[in-house]
Amino acid sequence: MIQRTPEIRASAQLLARYREPDSARGVLELAITAVPFLVIWALIWAALDHGYWLALLLEVPAAGLLVRLFMIQHDCGHGSFFRGRVANDWVGRAIGVMTLTPYGYWRHNHAHHHAGSGNLDHRGLGDIDTLTVREFLAQPRWRRTLYRLYRHPMVMFGVGPSYLFILKHRLPLGMMRGGWKPWLSTMGTNSAIAVLVAAMIWLVGYGPLLLVHLPIIVLAASIGVWLFYVQHQFEHTYWSNGETWNFHDAALHGSSHYHLPGVLRWFTANIGVHHIHHLSSRIPSYRLSDVLRDHPQLAGIGRITLLQSLRTVRLALWDEGRLRLVSFGEAGRSVGRR
Repeated sequence: MIQRTPEIRASAQLLARYREPDSARGVLELAITAVPFLVIWALIWAALDHGYWLALLLEVPAAGLLVRLFMIQHDCGHGSFFRGRVANDWVGRAIGVMTLTPYGYWRHNHAHHHAGSGNLDHRGLGDIDTLTVREFLAQPRWRRTLYRLYRHPMVMFGVGPSYLFILKHRLPLGMMRGGWKPWLSTMGTNSAIAVLVAAMIWLVGYGPLLLVHLPIIVLAASIGVWLFYVQHQFEHTYWSNGETWNFHDAALHGSSHYHLPGVLRWFTANIGVHHIHHLSSRIPSYRLSDVLRDHPQLAGIGRITLLQSLRTVRLALWDEGRLRLVSFGEAGRSVGRR
């Protein structure tokens, strides 16, 4: 389903009535996420005495709940979870300690992502690095090798997410021109993490803390990066240069509708309805499903199922001629035919 730009703008105006947050609903959504997370965390700690394999089974729902907490933090960053900015910001900062994500620093980068998503002239901040076929072929061999390594699934969804959340988020490198705010956000979060870790070591011990929390962080980080990847790195996504780039086209056609089973939609706080989120980022996550219910014509745009999403892993380069993402192999065959 392809919509013209005027129709997309009309759709964006149609969504305005869904933008009003419900603070009571926000408190409920936070409670039914944070409380089960803490309970399961305590159960994992208790399960250590009965064998680590039982504890590992409980790590999966705990990681899912941590992902959901991150999605609440994400909504807070857009000012869409609660009515008041103060509530959004302080809940976002508090959750950032749990997700190892400095709230202010992340919010700044994420705003750039929304402002320039799909714009070939504004890549690199808050996005997964994506080269065009032409750019990739123009690189020296060692740079092409590094890009291939970066795009390898073991790096993209394995090592990379852990590096991002555990190490990279500890220093806002590359943000020197952003002034003192990114550093204040990062150092404040780091300090709060240090206090929390010290308290947990005193309460449960160093070893149990690592055995319980590290797998949760690693798994949740990989899930989070996978979601972000699928939301923009699908075959018929939208990329354009600055002269022809259009915000509304990029929002609706450059973001997928990741149609997940109901339980996964809950754990991911409806973030799979990403095309609607980019079209109107002030809509709270708990109202995105209402949009699809009331406007089913939007559900088929960019729709990707869980099974279909697995095929996106091979995509790595934007083909400006065919206007789609292609694999390294497809790029090579395309050049060979020329």
